[in-house]
Amino acid sequence: MNKPKPGSYIDTQGMGAPLSSEEAAALPKQEYVPAVKKPRRLFTPQYAKEMKILIHEVLDEREGNFHYTSYFDTEQYKYPVTGEEPEYTPHYTPAYYQ
Repeated sequence: MNKPKPGSYIDTQGMGAPLSSEEAAALPKQEYVPAVKKPRRLFTPQYAKEMKILIHEVLDEREGNFHYTSYFDTEQYKYPVTGEEPEYTPHYTPAYYQ
């Protein structure tokens, strides 16, 4: 079996072509910057927001403070296809709406 000639292929271990020590010394040093990862969540932000609304409504109903239109009462939030969905305004100001 014939071995490939050095320089005729890319060295995948070093991820670059073979260099002499003089050529390697002439290259600028690169600073290592670690990657920034965004945590993955099971639920989308919209789903989490709706779950918080639901939990607040359940707690209000249990405590007898449920004297407002529910976010999940879709009959109250009907709108024509040509229009925009009506904005939900909660009866309190939770931090997650900021």
